[in-house]
Amino acid sequence: MGLKQLLLAAFYTIVFPGFLFTAILGLFLTWVDRKVTAIVQSRVGPPWFQPYADIGKLLAKRMLIPQGSRAIGFLAAPLLAVASSTLIAVIVFQALLNPGAGFVGDLIVLVYLSALPSIALIVGGASSGSPFGAIGAGREMGMVLSYELGFLLSIITVVIKVRSFLLGDIVAYQAEHGAILLSASGVIAFAVALYTMQAKLGYLPFDIAEADTELIGGPLAEYSGSGLALFKLARAMTFLCFPVLVVILFLGATAPTALSILGFVLKVLAVLVLIILVKATHARLRLDQALRLFWGKVLVVAVVGVILALIGW
Repeated sequence: MGLKQLLLAAFYTIVFPGFLFTAILGLFLTWVDRKVTAIVQSRVGPPWFQPYADIGKLLAKRMLIPQGSRAIGFLAAPLLAVASSTLIAVIVFQALLNPGAGFVGDLIVLVYLSALPSIALIVGGASSGSPFGAIGAGREMGMVLSYELGFLLSIITVVIKVRSFLLGDIVAYQAEHGAILLSASGVIAFAVALYTMQAKLGYLPFDIAEADTELIGGPLAEYSGSGLALFKLARAMTFLCFPVLVVILFLGATAPTALSILGFVLKVLAVLVLIILVKATHARLRLDQALRLFWGKVLVVAVVGVILALIGW
């Protein structure tokens, strides 16, 4: 690989559509989340710059390493969360902006990467030496093992209909045949993907691992300064990337023109509003309730979606 290719890859990863672009836009969407939640709850909400001020304040503070923690895991966890979120952003936006530039099996890689922010939480909580962190890590592990299968089955439904694991092929298929959401299996898979994505983001009613009123943050209880800032940045980045991925998979994307970009943005905002409304209007479930839900109703519905896709519906 030549110098030009290396510089281009670094630009994609660090600036656009990688870390800087996704972090800045993701933090803005967290303000949208807080503002919509405030409106639902009859409050004013914070100013638009509040998420940036919060991150800046945390980055300016010293990160404390708790006594009795496993320092390597404790320090590596937030870096893993941000690195995986950055790679997710690069692959997702590459598929959106240049569908033909994908690689074989990029969707499979994306599925693995999408689990890494949660795994980073598990590693950080388990390494913190705190009972709150250990309990939160255990809860997060249980949640990952429950919702990932439903999320995977929703993606398999799309793969069956398109007959490809390439994000570019999924975009091209929907440009030719219409959105996958317009089919019966697509509706079911879309609903399952939204439900599991709520859990992947750690939002109500599935913020069971962090549970601020019970575990004072769970895996994040002992994090401060830059470590906590990196976890919050990773959460903001996935808050942007996961809805964009869902729109690509189920609602389609076309060549980037002014009109198509506006339409795509509106689709992403619609998905975000659904996530925010669920978050603002639902109470937290207990861990056993969430496990029964994902291993029961959600899994059954996801399997039905796969069967309908196999028979052409």
